[in-house]
Amino acid sequence: MRKILITGGAGFIGTHCLQWLEKRYPHYFLVNLDNLTYAARPDALESLHHNPNYCFVRGDISDSGLVKALFQRFHFDHVIHLAAESHVDRSIVDPLLFVQTNVTGTAVLLQAAYEYWFEAPNQPKSAFEAHRFLYVSTDEVYGALNDNHTLFVEPMPLVPNNPYSASKAGAECLVRSYGHTYGLNTVITRSTNNYGFGQYREKLIPMVLHCALADEPILLHGTGDSIRDWLHVSDHCSAMDLLLHKGQPGQCYNIGAGMERTNLSVAHAICTLLDAYKPLKNKSYTSLIEFCAERPGQDRRYALDTRKIRESVGWKPSIGFEEGIQQLVQGAVVCSDAYGD
Repeated sequence: MRKILITGGAGFIGTHCLQWLEKRYPHYFLVNLDNLTYAARPDALESLHHNPNYCFVRGDISDSGLVKALFQRFHFDHVIHLAAESHVDRSIVDPLLFVQTNVTGTAVLLQAAYEYWFEAPNQPKSAFEAHRFLYVSTDEVYGALNDNHTLFVEPMPLVPNNPYSASKAGAECLVRSYGHTYGLNTVITRSTNNYGFGQYREKLIPMVLHCALADEPILLHGTGDSIRDWLHVSDHCSAMDLLLHKGQPGQCYNIGAGMERTNLSVAHAICTLLDAYKPLKNKSYTSLIEFCAERPGQDRRYALDTRKIRESVGWKPSIGFEEGIQQLVQGAVVCSDAYGD
């Protein structure tokens, strides 16, 4: 039985990750460490609470005493580190919170893993090397692409442009240092924008859906011309699964779907589907789209070259953007009808 610590397991990606692992590896013991902040979705994990191979722990990843105690109690084989403050707008308002959670929290986890896996009595070096620390980062650490034909590749330097991406880049540097200095078996992932069921409404796609169904203005930064690549959360989970089991130690992998869209085109796609599934009287949902001031330090475009993960572990996305958005909109309409929202 492998024992895995998943941090941030009550978040959007975390809940999907836990459900993915439970379904595919029923013999794994999964421990979810989450502080249950504003964007947590504990209700999404209700089915896991009946699983004897699942344990939820409420706590802060920067609490060194708690994290070390969990390693001593559960004897983790691997760590999937997802816990993070992740919204750029919030990072601009409160950057120190992002440093505390994303940088200090990652340092605490790395040190606890190193001490338990390497310094534990009678721990053979081969066992230390078998453990894995998978750190889930973001494509935003690269900075911005202003050329529509360029893609980020893993060896490129990190040039973060806002407090959120800077905190993730700082955490990445710590992860890399523990691999280089101490020999910790680390893998770093850099994913494009995720979407799917259960995402908190501060993110673009759920924000558009929520505002449209509430007949409220859909506010886009600037002119809505920022470009993002959209990855379905299920495809992200399949990538993390492969990299946890087959990724090369010390390596970093881009994870993207090649589904680049402007924010405005994403909003239009959602509104067009809503026009078909739940039409408004005498107007289109697109009439709700409005524009607001550009976000400070806004990056125009992110896009990733994913040849490394495709060629090294055989991963590729399985859900196209149109298919994924259609499923999401249909589900949102059903839910809004059921609750009269």
